[in-house]
Amino acid sequence: MGGVTDVYLFRAVNVGGTAKLPMADLRALASELGATDVRTYIASGNLLSTPPGDPGAFADELRAAVRLRYGFDREVLHRTPAQLRDALLEHPLDVDDPARSYVTFLDAVPAAAAVDAAQAVESGDDEWAVVGDHLHVRFAQGAGKATLSTDRLLRALDVVGTARNLRTVAQLETRAGEAP
Repeated sequence: MGGVTDVYLFRAVNVGGTAKLPMADLRALASELGATDVRTYIASGNLLSTPPGDPGAFADELRAAVRLRYGFDREVLHRTPAQLRDALLEHPLDVDDPARSYVTFLDAVPAAAAVDAAQAVESGDDEWAVVGDHLHVRFAQGAGKATLSTDRLLRALDVVGTARNLRTVAQLETRAGEAP
């Protein structure tokens, strides 16, 4: 107990009726794998915990355990509280409404050539920018009315990612710094 609380972000769980992963089950699974200080935040696959060892290896163990137990495979991206804070501070786009601005946490830094090629992805009034291993997006009319397809953009960037709006990222950063 009392180690560093890290954040594990599952890609595409509990959206659209597929890849159902109850948060109580996720907390139990993380505990079974040896994590401590285990918590979740909202039902979109946000796990906060102190891993039993290497945080990256723990993300891989979580992914494998979910695949084995639930029969679907979803990437798990690991971030520290400092990385969440940095993602918020580096957000290069205007933020009118934090619910319309997102950080997509990427599994790698996209190649410069891929970022250049991704400029061809239709975005309308929506805006995006890559900063390191984060894709920042502002949806002019909200994600539900977006012209920009984040999935299409991720394919063009040749990376895997999972998005959270700025409100959620701020909550995760705050909660990771609090005692469980």
